[in-house]
Amino acid sequence: MKKYTREDVIRMCEDQDVEFIRLQFTDIFGTLKNIAVTISQLEKALDNKFMFDGAAIEGFVRDQESDMYLYPDYDTLEVFPWRPQQGKVARLICDVYTPDGKPFEGDPRYVLKKAVKEAADMGLTLNVGPECEFFLFHTDETGNPTTVTHEQAGYFDLGPVDLGENARRDMVLTLEEMGFVIESSHHEVSPAQHEIDFRYDDALVTADNIMTFKLAVKTIAKRHGLHATFMPKPKAGCDGSGMHLNFSLMKDGKNIFADETDESGLSKEAYYFIGGLMEHIKGMTAVFNPLVNSYKRLVPGYEAPIYTAWSSKNRSHLVRIPVTRGEDTRIELRSPDPAANPYLAIAVALMAGLSGIKNKIEPPKSVDCNVLDLTEDERKAAGIEMLPDNLFQAIEAFQADPFMKEVLGEHAYNKYIENKVKEWNEYKAQVSEWEVDKYLYRY
Repeated sequence: MKKYTREDVIRMCEDQDVEFIRLQFTDIFGTLKNIAVTISQLEKALDNKFMFDGAAIEGFVRDQESDMYLYPDYDTLEVFPWRPQQGKVARLICDVYTPDGKPFEGDPRYVLKKAVKEAADMGLTLNVGPECEFFLFHTDETGNPTTVTHEQAGYFDLGPVDLGENARRDMVLTLEEMGFVIESSHHEVSPAQHEIDFRYDDALVTADNIMTFKLAVKTIAKRHGLHATFMPKPKAGCDGSGMHLNFSLMKDGKNIFADETDESGLSKEAYYFIGGLMEHIKGMTAVFNPLVNSYKRLVPGYEAPIYTAWSSKNRSHLVRIPVTRGEDTRIELRSPDPAANPYLAIAVALMAGLSGIKNKIEPPKSVDCNVLDLTEDERKAAGIEMLPDNLFQAIEAFQADPFMKEVLGEHAYNKYIENKVKEWNEYKAQVSEWEVDKYLYRY
């Protein structure tokens, strides 16, 4: 892990001819923001003296309390490889603070840091490995994104059938230049859909990396005349994009999810962690699947999980245990999509898992068959429920679980509900093309 001092940051920017520094932060809804400063202002930035208008950021603060300060995290210094070689551009990811020098409770990075500290107080460190999927579409003559693609490639296809292969190659090379360890990349199941997997890291670094990953992918796609979208389901009739999260919990350098004496190779802590996830999964769904569009992905027939079941054998369930064991034992949560704010998504998952360990929450019985093959009565008898069916149901479940307010804090919790209820009401008021085609002539 990088450990830079203030002097390291100044020296590295000078040595690499950096002229601009982006002070980046993320809003509650997972959108990356930044203020750009010149190299002459670097020391002022490192002294935490750059202020911005928090009232201008969705979900932050009101006008009368709008002053916010950016505190750069020195370890996140990165020079963008796609910018000019003279007068380079670097970035520092920042924490958001109030004028009285306190962390801003609505800062998603702060929410995750609190969860990480709770784990650390138990002697634990969470490692997270994301699987980020996205689509590459054409742009129109004015450069605006479309949902048009000329390719018909599928799972693991290669060029020339995979028309996005060259763009994906450049993304991988760019990410590696930025310090990512890329484990694999491939074409996904739907036309124009891709996946790039990078190595796991601790919770905060992984959340930072997901935000950087999205920026790099979108930037390189644009250089190829394409638009990269992390929208969960941009087209009907095909699989949507997920962001599966793989968790392993470390103590004194050892993976505590592993137990070779157990028939499934899992420790008690692993079962309790699963129990915590299952206990709070409905409430967490609004964070894992934050858009109206997210629930177009969570439908039968498209591989995404829709039931609250877990398995060490079946690949299609909400929670699964990949086959690797020992130090590589991990728990995979398959419902999150790439529109989720990674800081909040990892925070709520970590806290749910920790609550499972602290309260010794036993998970439901493993379901090793296809849940879709079970009858409704069989699912009910097994205690298997459906995930929320739409954003409104997800917000209801979010509000019904006091745990969510405890993890997010009052500010982020209330702002999240306020924004998502507004989004749902806007959606309800729309008349879709499907409705016009279905009803206009008939009625």
